[in-house]
Amino acid sequence: MANAGNTFAPEPPSKFLPPMPYKDIPEAPKLKKVLGPSIIMAALAVSSGEYILWPYITSKVGLVMLWAALVGVTVQYFLNMEIERWTLATGETAVAGFVRLWKPWGAIMAVCGFICIVWPGWATSGATILGFALGYDSGTASWVAVIALIAMALTLTLSPVVYTTLEKLETVKVVAVVLFLLVAIAVAVGPQAWGDLHTAVSGIGTGLGAIPEGLNPAVVLGAIAFAGAGALANLAQSNWIRDKGFGMGSHIPRVVSPITGEDQAVAATGSMVRQDEENLRRFRNWWRVANIEQLISFWLLTILSISVLSLVAYQTVYDREIPGSGDLVFVQGMGQALKEDVGGWFGTLFWVIGGAGLLMTALANVDYPCRIVADVLKTVYLQNNHRWSESKIYAIAVWTLVFSGCTIILSGFSQPLLLLVVSGALSGVVMFVYTILVTVLNRRALPKSIRLSGFRLGAMIFAACFFGYFSLRLILFYGGQLLG
Repeated sequence: MANAGNTFAPEPPSKFLPPMPYKDIPEAPKLKKVLGPSIIMAALAVSSGEYILWPYITSKVGLVMLWAALVGVTVQYFLNMEIERWTLATGETAVAGFVRLWKPWGAIMAVCGFICIVWPGWATSGATILGFALGYDSGTASWVAVIALIAMALTLTLSPVVYTTLEKLETVKVVAVVLFLLVAIAVAVGPQAWGDLHTAVSGIGTGLGAIPEGLNPAVVLGAIAFAGAGALANLAQSNWIRDKGFGMGSHIPRVVSPITGEDQAVAATGSMVRQDEENLRRFRNWWRVANIEQLISFWLLTILSISVLSLVAYQTVYDREIPGSGDLVFVQGMGQALKEDVGGWFGTLFWVIGGAGLLMTALANVDYPCRIVADVLKTVYLQNNHRWSESKIYAIAVWTLVFSGCTIILSGFSQPLLLLVVSGALSGVVMFVYTILVTVLNRRALPKSIRLSGFRLGAMIFAACFFGYFSLRLILFYGGQLLG
């Protein structure tokens, strides 16, 4: 056998984290039992981009750019699966894998995660959009956002198993969104729009290098390149499948509430799937099931949401003067247009689904950077500390992030241009960087039998070029704004 006589796997670097012992991988269950992690990803995806940016772009230029969204989501599918490959094979998160390559990568990813998400935009946006439907003003919206953030922190730190609660809540969101999309197809999209969609997707569309006239380049570039979850949310996929018990993640303790759960103060360093025929068969089964789960839960749901919401915008507000530039003013105007063209109830439903959906996005956005921070601190810096578990660090990170968000909201600050520039550009750059890191990790640190190769290696090289190009365009645009 490939690992006969070896106690530890020789491929993963062990300078900064302990060597990986070989262990058996459990049998892969049926598909219905592993559905969940990609649903959280889909719930994150169906947020500001799918709900606001793509309908806005469609209202200005029609459906000619939807094929580019298809490319963006497909690229993220392959990226997500390589993030999952590492965790399926080792039980470690992708960020822990990066630490094996170079220790500072952990701290860099944790800091970037907090910077990208520290401004409570999803919570305030969700509360404001709900106000369009319920009739309260911006002052009330601020308090709704604060109450929602506190409720999120309580939910995430009192749940016996955090992942299980998050999965259930985000599944409710996704089901509600899918039902709304089905209603939208029935009442708000006509045959002409479907025909134009087919023409747009099958045609060459607008070139990726060209920005349609009259559109903010940052809006367009961000919508195309980061259609889907975006920023560091993709990396959290490895944390979620680990807590779901995918593959070798079944050997790693889950993040629980330090108050109501069974906490374990052990570092979440991994173990390599044993390289014998039986374990490799099980790994291949896990790989097949994980690919199907990602394809259905993330890729299909995200494409469906972008397409239908864009079709609704095309049917009702295309080439029509709606106020706002891909922001909440545009959402308010689109809701009013839907009330006029489809019915008052549909415009209100559009706002309710969007507002509640963005609040649920905020829940996942509070969860994932705190998971990354807790994983890095425990795995890299507090490996042998029996007082500080990953769950305790996670709880402190959650309340720190929520307290910061509440302070910002109640202080009445609007988002500074500098923070907008930094977080917007950083989201793109960090995706470019970790796409390269995942590719290197899965080429160098996994056994030959399960490492990244062939077509998927080509897909990851394309993904790195894809995110690199759009990151450069975003940096140039934001830099121009900042400097002049």
